Amino acid sequence: MNKFTALDDMALFVAVAKAGSLNRASAQTGVPLATLSRRLAQMEQRLGVRLFERTARSLNLTPPAQRFLERCEPVVAQALLAEEALRETAELPCGHVRVTMPVDFGQFWIAPLVPEFLSRFPGISLDLDLSAQVLDLRAEGFDVALRLGTVRGEQLVARRLGSLGMALFAAPAYLVRASKLKHPSDLARHSALVLGTAQRATRWRLSQAKEVVDVQVRGALGLNNIGMVQRLAEQGLGVAMLPPQQVRDSLQSGRLEPVLPAWKAPSLPVQAVTTTRLVSAAVRAWLDFLAQRLSLD
Repeated sequence: MNKFTALDDMALFVAVAKAGSLNRASAQTGVPLATLSRRLAQMEQRLGVRLFERTARSLNLTPPAQRFLERCEPVVAQALLAEEALRETAELPCGHVRVTMPVDFGQFWIAPLVPEFLSRFPGISLDLDLSAQVLDLRAEGFDVALRLGTVRGEQLVARRLGSLGMALFAAPAYLVRASKLKHPSDLARHSALVLGTAQRATRWRLSQAKEVVDVQVRGALGLNNIGMVQRLAEQGLGVAMLPPQQVRDSLQSGRLEPVLPAWKAPSLPVQAVTTTRLVSAAVRAWLDFLAQRLSLD
């Protein structure tokens, strides 16, 4: 068996290990299921080591295979990048990029940029998954995630693209019937529409000049979708912390009004997350494009 065939098998092994199942790996690589199974069996026979523990519902790496994966993954990534580097000398980046992101961020901020990106990079195709859930990039086969706020995960690589400015808003009808809001501390007596759970208080930090105020707010509703927060704020259900650019139409139409406009809220970081620094030319083109075109602050 020559080295090129060994590298091909190594790439298939990495694909199966990252996918967590032969079916998902087959769908992601385009290699028939029977071929994947046969190649893995041949690889185990050649190496003299069982790579996977197979059950009816799962495919798990054995301890030796886990160590093997740690060595194989950067080798396969470097080989793919070397091949793409050669192609880049003669043509624009090409390939397929799978991206996951929050629903409203994708609809409001990313959707307007997609036509321009596809026009500039006709060789790149995109799969855009809009989800309220923080998905596992490796298990789900995503190349990159766009995330708001702090990124947690020791094996994740984050690239900051910008930040969303945040401010307080409420419907005029709510402000008429609610107690007066003159200082951030007054928010503790108001109904807040929060991203999170209604069962726990949420801390909002506001600042003006050198004064910084942390106030615990709560309401009857906890939400995981910023678009729903905006809609319910417009219906007079409470005070919401939202990106000003996203509620511009609501302000112009009078459905929302600024609350404590002299006070500033911390910006919300927007980050691109990958599982490795060794990304393909297509992924790099996508991230560089977003970094150039997103005007968030």
